[in-house]
Amino acid sequence: MTANAGAGTLTVVATSLGNAADLSPRAVAVLRDADVIVAEDTRSARQLLLASGIAAPPRILSCFDANEGARAEEVAALLAGGARVALISEAGTPLVSDPGYRIVTAAIACGARVVPVPGPSALLAALVAAGLPTDKFLFLGFPPRKTGPRRRLFESVRGLGFTLVLYESPLRVGATLADLAEVLGAERRACVARELTKPHEEIVRDGVGALAARYATQRPLGEVTLVVAGATDGGVEDIDDDELLAKAQRLLAEGQSTGDAARALAEMTGRPRRDVYKLITSARED
Repeated sequence: MTANAGAGTLTVVATSLGNAADLSPRAVAVLRDADVIVAEDTRSARQLLLASGIAAPPRILSCFDANEGARAEEVAALLAGGARVALISEAGTPLVSDPGYRIVTAAIACGARVVPVPGPSALLAALVAAGLPTDKFLFLGFPPRKTGPRRRLFESVRGLGFTLVLYESPLRVGATLADLAEVLGAERRACVARELTKPHEEIVRDGVGALAARYATQRPLGEVTLVVAGATDGGVEDIDDDELLAKAQRLLAEGQSTGDAARALAEMTGRPRRDVYKLITSARED
């Protein structure tokens, strides 16, 4: 859609993850000049403005998952009237596993300019420090909280040759690493990055299995980003029939149909789906 000459500008501003020195001068200037700031957390936004020397902060509107739809309509109306609006998340780059997508699409729909001000991102910070290939990577956001859906997600990307990046709650890091080890293999190289740019920053690199064992009892503190190596040799795993059937039993117990389990295991092993399906059904009949 072409820009509306009379419409305002929505500027998507990346803010620091934890080190205030990472906030760019351009970001500070945009926040100072904005008519309205749309923030994931208004309290942290006010602290950010104060720390940036903005003594007379503009109007601040909250934007989180529960109110983003209604807030998008309000922001579109402001932009249609020519307002300068800045969008920030609590930390890092907005929209990346944070609110803001509907704000941006509403701005585009009303003909406003959308201008990115790039900067800190936990995704990229962890990726470049992990020591894993960066030429191709896939961001998975936050994986499902429950084991079954989470393992199905990991099964779907098991054979991809892309480095995987995902965010996780410190409460579930141990369980997620255990599922990654089970599905992708314990020897896959991985990295646990937490509290990036903060005083207690920690970056731990090891095999997924070793990391799962470490964090099974040692709960990490703070924000966590996981980086996992992609598959090699197409991700095909050479397993015998007994192990394949054991994996099939786990998938079926999680609620997958025989067809879905056969498809996932065929992708995992490189065997024809028809052969895997026949093996599973024959075992269930015995």
